[in-house]
Amino acid sequence: MAPVTFRLANAADLPVILALLADDAIARSRTGYIEEPVPGVRAAFEEISADPNNELVVGVRDGEVIATLQLTYIPGLSRGGMRRALVEAVRVRSDLRGQRIGELLMQDAMDRARARGCGLMQLTTDKRRLDAHRFYARLGFEASHEGMKRAL
Repeated sequence: MAPVTFRLANAADLPVILALLADDAIARSRTGYIEEPVPGVRAAFEEISADPNNELVVGVRDGEVIATLQLTYIPGLSRGGMRRALVEAVRVRSDLRGQRIGELLMQDAMDRARARGCGLMQLTTDKRRLDAHRFYARLGFEASHEGMKRAL
């Protein structure tokens, strides 16, 4: 089996990234979830791509996008000014799960974060995603905080 490589996403990847995000019942149930690259989604992609503190990463095997995540680098005053990385929207194509692709994707994300001077990586995961909780715990993440959200 060919190796998985990781790179920044480009505009041609957007339909596949959206398909990866849509291949998830919890995500599809959220208000405003979009499966097509409509103007608002394209604008968000362009904003992410232009922001030096954001990266949309894809995993590629045999020329095909099979995984994705978004990284945001956050400067902060706490912890002595330590930078942190926020990882979101981690997805691996459903027929390829269980092959350690997610682990490789997260390792790439951690390497990127370290290279950007981050001392901490954080994420949130839906309380219903028990498999994801086990996955992140296996990678050394700890459930140290209770996350909260509010629609605006």
